[in-house]
Amino acid sequence: MQELYDQFYQLLELTPMNFFREQHQTINWEVRILGILGQKGVGKSTLILQHIKQQGNRDESLYVVADDIYFAAHTLLDTAKDFFVRGGKYLYIDEIHKYENWSREIKNIYDSLPLLHIVYSGSSMLDLKEGGADLSRRVIEYHLPVWSFREYLNLRCGWSLKPATLEEVLKGKVDFPFGPERPLKYFGDYMKKGCYPFSMEPEFETRLRQIINTTVEVDIPKYAKMTIAATQKLKKFMYYISKSVPVKINYSDMARDLGLDRDDLPKYLEYLEKAELVSILRMRANGDAILRKMDKLYLHNPNMAYVMSGELPNTGNSRETIFFCWTKQKFETLESPISDFEIEGKTFEVGGRKKGKKQIEDAKEGYVVKDDIEYAFDNQVPLWMFGFLY
Repeated sequence: MQELYDQFYQLLELTPMNFFREQHQTINWEVRILGILGQKGVGKSTLILQHIKQQGNRDESLYVVADDIYFAAHTLLDTAKDFFVRGGKYLYIDEIHKYENWSREIKNIYDSLPLLHIVYSGSSMLDLKEGGADLSRRVIEYHLPVWSFREYLNLRCGWSLKPATLEEVLKGKVDFPFGPERPLKYFGDYMKKGCYPFSMEPEFETRLRQIINTTVEVDIPKYAKMTIAATQKLKKFMYYISKSVPVKINYSDMARDLGLDRDDLPKYLEYLEKAELVSILRMRANGDAILRKMDKLYLHNPNMAYVMSGELPNTGNSRETIFFCWTKQKFETLESPISDFEIEGKTFEVGGRKKGKKQIEDAKEGYVVKDDIEYAFDNQVPLWMFGFLY
């Protein structure tokens, strides 16, 4: 047990306190059990350690990583009991998706130690009903998205820019310090590596590639209980996607191009979407119902395209990818029947400076989103402003 405390204290000392994601303030840290989920690398571990450090209750807290070698000989339940009898009150478990039968173990801790608070973090793939231990009525879960353009600017420049509503964005009213500062000066760099908190580290590309590889080669196979052969097929499918997106989803064509079983592809796509490696744009059915037809496929964010493609990604693809990535964090973003996207009845056509209004002429409320303009005018809105939605 002492080694767990030693590791925890060392990590706590190294945790920076100069910048907090705003999600830290929206989380109800007082509930008995909460989960913080999200893509690997978005800052879940730092968020938890910052909270512990800020609260100043180190002696009543313990932070552990679920795949630590310590748990080869000890269970989470036994560790929680040992921690509690030592006066522990707050147990934080990171990377819980790497622990076998995690949900049953958490349920046992919850039921047997009613005075202990539990916070866990893990992949967005996690299923609260996994292994027959239904936690859905006990746990409050929060999702931590990739960094927005606004958050990137705040971290890089030391600013305190505020988020904007969709209505404010459409009117061009966002909290940017115009004058000597210009948004497009930073936007290109954000598109390459600004979606992650380690964007300014020299080995950014290597680290992001490792995150993608680990998710495909380890996390998803463990979650889906894949064989080695199936894992190799999943890697092949992910590589195909990275070279093709955005692409209309046609399983027969994909299976033919890849030499894979058509029946396997929907499952692979589900896993990749849950792990936030890809995003699927769906269509609206007639009337108000949502037709769960998967129509168009994107990588989750443009940073991944820069790392995986090995070449400069298509500009048009990157525009659509980041628009979808940002807007789906706050809204149900669907494919527009007449243009690119539809959000709450509004139609959006995404393009460059020369993009015209033809695609939105028949829209009840339509907007042209352009990636190389600074200001909103009429129904033309800069793409970068949507990066202020959260």
